[in-house]
Amino acid sequence: VAAWHYYEPDPARDAWLRSLIAACHRRAIAVYAWLELPHVSEQFWRDHPEWREKTALGQDAHLDWRKLMNLVHPDCAREVERGTRSLLRRFDWDGANLGELYFESLEGAANPARFTPFNSDVLAEFKRQHGYEANLVEPEKQKAFLEYRAALARRLQTEWIGRLEAMQREKPWLDLVLTHIDDRFDTTMREKLGADAAALLQDTESRSLTFLIEDPATVWHLGAERYAEIRKRYEPLTARPARLAIDLNIVERYQDVYPTKQQTGTELFRLVNVAARSFPRVALYFENSILAPDLPFLPAAAAGVTRLETAGAKTVVESPHGAGLRWRGPALVNGRPWPVANLETVWLPPGIAAVEAGQSVAPLYILDVNGDLKAAGVLRDGVEFTYESRSRAYAVLERLPRTVEIDGTPVEPEFLEQPDGYTLVLPKGQHLVTLRL
Repeated sequence: VAAWHYYEPDPARDAWLRSLIAACHRRAIAVYAWLELPHVSEQFWRDHPEWREKTALGQDAHLDWRKLMNLVHPDCAREVERGTRSLLRRFDWDGANLGELYFESLEGAANPARFTPFNSDVLAEFKRQHGYEANLVEPEKQKAFLEYRAALARRLQTEWIGRLEAMQREKPWLDLVLTHIDDRFDTTMREKLGADAAALLQDTESRSLTFLIEDPATVWHLGAERYAEIRKRYEPLTARPARLAIDLNIVERYQDVYPTKQQTGTELFRLVNVAARSFPRVALYFENSILAPDLPFLPAAAAGVTRLETAGAKTVVESPHGAGLRWRGPALVNGRPWPVANLETVWLPPGIAAVEAGQSVAPLYILDVNGDLKAAGVLRDGVEFTYESRSRAYAVLERLPRTVEIDGTPVEPEFLEQPDGYTLVLPKGQHLVTLRL
């Protein structure tokens, strides 16, 4: 959710967002606060002209839709931190996404009207460090400022990650995501935006966050194969490649492309499929831009199944991250009764799953779960399943169990009632859940 629209409290707007978040949770959908610093909010821009970012021409940095603030100014940074903490406290978020905290300008220093940061605090700091004024005309001095700029972006990103991590002490279930423009496939991004993915990955290696790589606009006209190549370039930069994710922008492209300006149909499905095969998590920007006829096919495109075949009465599915198989009626998975299914789909964990018709229904069905399903089974008096989630998880049950155990310990469960059943709220991490009737 674009959280900057809710930065300042407003009773009507806040009530609407709370109802949206509650509706999402009932349907096992996690909701993240999307932050776009140094854009704070429209009201913040109006209230604090003294803290506005400046371009190299000395103008207020209103670039495209973003109105940028000077986060180097200590008073501005403190006020934005206070407001962001309030924003994260006011709503029942599952996580926060710190997006695009660098200096946007796809033309870099070549276009001073869009080049940032050039506020007085930055210029003074640069002069203290280098002994001369920032200069975009002389090549050597321009190079020095671009290096300073990349280091500043890295510093701001690290500081704000720390500020968001502090919120996890109040809300330990919060997941953190850092959205960062790709500068490994398009190597001009560091010079143009100050983006340095390799350095930031190193800085965050020990931190629990997802590194969401944004597909830069400069390569939107290229084919889906670029996602596998992006993966290859990022894997050596981290000891934990499972924390890498990819962000696809589904919007009109400025390049000459064929057959449509915006990705749709088989082009879109191919992009999503290759991205899902290359990364464990795929984000699509944005839900309102995706064409309605494409929406029903996106889950299948994103499944990333590597093998699908029929062997007698069995359907064999192999997938690295788990998948859903169209299915009606009771099912056996690898010869055992399977309780994770709804009227149309049986949900499978990663690996090889041989699915065949079962003879009897499970005591209770888990209709949906938004965590990563690891295993499941049917017990004499109930069912159990293992999941892993970077935030709270939500499991939709067809009916209420008598007891709930997590990792063998009875708990007082939190249920959210919804039309199709009951949504059980579960803790972050990897856990075994036992449901008894």
